[in-house]
Amino acid sequence: DIQLMGSYIGFGYPEGTYEEAVLQSDREAWEQGYQDDMERRFARRGEMGKERLWQWFTENPLAFVASHLLYKPLALTVSLHAVPERELALAKAFCERFGIRHRVETVDEFSIEGFAANPPNRCYLCKRALFTRMRAAADEEGIPFLAEGSNVDDQGDYRPGLRALKELGIASPLKDAGFTKAEIRQMADRLGLSGWNRPSSACLASRFAYGEPITPEKMKRVEKAEDYLQDLGFTQKRVRVHGNLARIELLPEEFPRLFHENLSEKVTRKLKELGFTYVTLDLGGFQSGSMNKELGT
Repeated sequence: DIQLMGSYIGFGYPEGTYEEAVLQSDREAWEQGYQDDMERRFARRGEMGKERLWQWFTENPLAFVASHLLYKPLALTVSLHAVPERELALAKAFCERFGIRHRVETVDEFSIEGFAANPPNRCYLCKRALFTRMRAAADEEGIPFLAEGSNVDDQGDYRPGLRALKELGIASPLKDAGFTKAEIRQMADRLGLSGWNRPSSACLASRFAYGEPITPEKMKRVEKAEDYLQDLGFTQKRVRVHGNLARIELLPEEFPRLFHENLSEKVTRKLKELGFTYVTLDLGGFQSGSMNKELGT
């Protein structure tokens, strides 16, 4: 398992080894060091074969580490309505950049029984169906081990999808090793990955109030609205849907820009063009998983 060493993230090194290797620009020595240790740690988890499969939805140090430690790892990405096209493009570019084998599975989540009704356990229904599909893809490739990139912060919110992962025997090495989201970003930065500070993203289905039916058209409307906000330069943003009302969540420090630069009129006009009747700004600011408040979580 990946371990935390003092004030930095390492892979089982004696304290200071990482910094010394980087300061000496001796990347090869550093990579060999963590490779030897990680291979030893993986071996303790039992024989998994020479090929393993890792899955992620955006640029992730898990895939990078796998590409250095494992023999012919395969990255598996699912393309579906709930994943913005920009995120899929990032996954493809990441694999191409590092020479990682990549397989994209296209899934229609609206074929999953109960998904479109958007019940509180929607994430469980979807995750179980998606990872069952990924398990089948891994079997086709002759790969016995499937892992994903959850972290310990995911346990602090209502995440019914985690139960599906456990039921299907999907490994979550970053979570098991005790990594927080902030620590994963630090690791990605130290590994030289360009997406280390990219704003977090989430399934587009999470933008809808529980019980409100979801359609592909509604998801595309949300995706276009959030793309517009991103093109305007807003970093962390969500467009939450309550019927015909769009509730925009932004970082509080970006509120002044929305009004001082007269962007509020442009945003309102654009979102109404997309089909919303009312456009509001949530004064509480961006809150991950804010729809879960309806469930009292």
